[in-house]
Amino acid sequence: MSTDPEITMANGSASSRPPGITAWHRLADPTPQRLALWARGEDRTRWEACGRDWDAVAVHPMANGLDVLDAMGLHLDDGYPVLGDRIGDVLYVLVPPGTAHTAAGLPGVRVLGAGHQLLMPTTGHGTAAAHWISPPPEAQPDFVPSGRFTARLRAASAPDHEKAATS
Repeated sequence: MSTDPEITMANGSASSRPPGITAWHRLADPTPQRLALWARGEDRTRWEACGRDWDAVAVHPMANGLDVLDAMGLHLDDGYPVLGDRIGDVLYVLVPPGTAHTAAGLPGVRVLGAGHQLLMPTTGHGTAAAHWISPPPEAQPDFVPSGRFTARLRAASAPDHEKAATS
């Protein structure tokens, strides 16, 4: 049995989000200062190859992925690499290389492994299209556990009658 609390996907496919479990949502909301920096257009991005050092799980809409990260109880200060694309409303969760495929086929999810590229910030604040919600530490990052993340995505996207049967 999982110790993760139940979550609500942004599309309303489950009951309401538990009170107080909004840390990743708060972290993802751009501050007025960050919005002003993006408007100035001085920060840069570049394409990085996926599949060698990491894979990525792309979740649309972004709020669905943030709900799952909140439900997993991942500590914000642990440096899990998570990117946001505010223009496309996509959350990119970096997972260990060769593991993103476990999320393939889930609604609103794309997997980016070998042969794919991801737009990454190269300057401190990134851009509205690619900014760190949770930047990786200078040392080797702890990736979001792909198996747990995928299991939570799968549970959150299951039809309500399946969720009731497993409760």
